[in-house]
Amino acid sequence: MDIQDEIHDQLSRRTFLGQSSAGLGAIALASLLNPTNLFGGASSPGTSMPGENPAVGKPHFPPKVKRVIYLFQSGAPSQLELFDYKPKLEAMWGQDLPASVRNGQRLTGMSAGQSRFPLAASKYKFAQYGPGRMWLSELLPHTAKIAGDLTFVRSLHTEAINHDPAVTFFQTGSQQAGRPSFGSWISYGLGSDNQNLPSFVVLLSKGRDGDQPLYAKLWSNGFLPSVHQGVVFRSGPDPVYYLNNPPGVDKTSRRRMLDYLDKLHQEQFKHVLDPEINNRMAQYEMAYRMQTSVPETLDISKEPDYIFDMYGPDSRKPGTFAANCLLARKLVEKDVKFIQLYHQGWDQHGNLPNDIKIQTKSVDQPSAALIMDLKQRGLLDDTLVIWGGEFGRGAYSQGKLTRDNYGRDHHPRAFSVWMAGAGVKKGMVYGETDDFGYNVVKDPVHVHDFQATVLHLLGIDHEKLTFKSQGRRYRLTDVHGKVVKPILA
Repeated sequence: MDIQDEIHDQLSRRTFLGQSSAGLGAIALASLLNPTNLFGGASSPGTSMPGENPAVGKPHFPPKVKRVIYLFQSGAPSQLELFDYKPKLEAMWGQDLPASVRNGQRLTGMSAGQSRFPLAASKYKFAQYGPGRMWLSELLPHTAKIAGDLTFVRSLHTEAINHDPAVTFFQTGSQQAGRPSFGSWISYGLGSDNQNLPSFVVLLSKGRDGDQPLYAKLWSNGFLPSVHQGVVFRSGPDPVYYLNNPPGVDKTSRRRMLDYLDKLHQEQFKHVLDPEINNRMAQYEMAYRMQTSVPETLDISKEPDYIFDMYGPDSRKPGTFAANCLLARKLVEKDVKFIQLYHQGWDQHGNLPNDIKIQTKSVDQPSAALIMDLKQRGLLDDTLVIWGGEFGRGAYSQGKLTRDNYGRDHHPRAFSVWMAGAGVKKGMVYGETDDFGYNVVKDPVHVHDFQATVLHLLGIDHEKLTFKSQGRRYRLTDVHGKVVKPILA
């Protein structure tokens, strides 16, 4: 029995669907007439039909941002070594963190057993830069040059205290796996501006071995249609797995196969009404188009020498953070909606002064170069760039403390990120921490507030972009979040 006979045989076992105008057949027909229902689509206040969402595929209001590049620093960079200058730590070097500052807040199992919590000042010097006179570490000389373009949020906080739930929370709005990722929500809400490339692309790089792993759940579509899943572009001759034709299959044969497969899928969809059939076919067609578009996009051989010099020597090495920053610019030029870079290597519980110096050397120049490159091409006017990790680092030393060697444990209560580009004020510092960098004392920003603000810049009302799954309407910000309006331009 071939597949068409099997489909028709399935139909004969389902004839009851067409025999009851008030039964499942009518429900299925209603879904076809209103395809959004089929996807469990979102609803907005005032819509007349259940499941109808006029925002899907277009913004709720005029956006300030067309695309996002998210430079996620996995492992949690120490804000005390990079952005949040605290001279009090030097004045109290080696003394215990006052109990009134910690105030009983929980610690990880890695430092909860310590008998003392000696304060550790950063080994590195700080200076002020830009019209906003923001403090930056000597570890970031290139970032200092673009200080006038940056907006720092120094008052982020989260509930998650360990890496995996914290990264998952930032990327999906939940500490538990299974929710759609940031980029998937944006792809679902706004669609694509380039039919030959995915709307959500992921690039991976590693600063050093032995750091926290990354999982596909971070760019998963969760319960959203599978066409919104992030696509990982890797370095090397095969940037997307299984994209190239196998030996003996040429482009004409592939096209003929896809055309026939589409007929079979359409026949099957008529009878089983599963929307993932069409999603799967859309992915096959995208893969076919990507066979040409991806190699062209990822080819950096024609970039002039001054561009490589701008991004640094690592930009000529595929798979490095610098090379991925250059690729992010090329993807922006192709109107990819959400570009997610993950860079590992920031989990520095010990030997922090040495390790963070190595890590910043790999990211400082290319991060700054990306901003300058986008700016010189006029792309920063409608692109938002974000730089930051899943939480911060604590003020006390984990383990033995010396002037040249110390470590810092996880710290979710207060940490920093920076943003640059469309929709945000330039040269601004928002939020403030106490003298120890331990608690937020002014303008707190929760992870859900941060997510709501990025969606707002894209023209999305975070409370209206929802998706119904298992009887409940979900959104990226769950039931929380407010837009941080003071940082908006």
